[in-house]
Amino acid sequence: MVKKIKVLVEWCGKNFGAASEEVLGCVATGDSVEDIKDGYTSALELHFKGMKEDGDEVPENYELEFELTTQALLRSLDGRTTLKAIHRATGINENLLSHYYTGRKKARLQQHTRIINGIHEIAKELFSIV
Repeated sequence: MVKKIKVLVEWCGKNFGAASEEVLGCVATGDSVEDIKDGYTSALELHFKGMKEDGDEVPENYELEFELTTQALLRSLDGRTTLKAIHRATGINENLLSHYYTGRKKARLQQHTRIINGIHEIAKELFSIV
């Protein structure tokens, strides 16, 4: 059986940070979401190795499930799209998106889902051009 480990990725002011409530003490930071995924995967392998050496039980088969906060999601899109484009795709006020981007406000789940769906719509439009 494969154990799913949920890893929360947040924007930490100057870079991304990742941690899981399911594996306390294992964290990673990085300049990009890809860095975070690689860094957390490596950190978790070392963490589990140390736990095994201490005689602790660790899952043999696991899958990491990375979840980005709204702020981390918007920050990860820097240089790839604009808040204006996300506004057009979602209908969410550009000023409100800016508040999510800066961390002044936290998006509710419904808004977070609208942003993800809007980003998917932008991607579909771009793929249809090529």
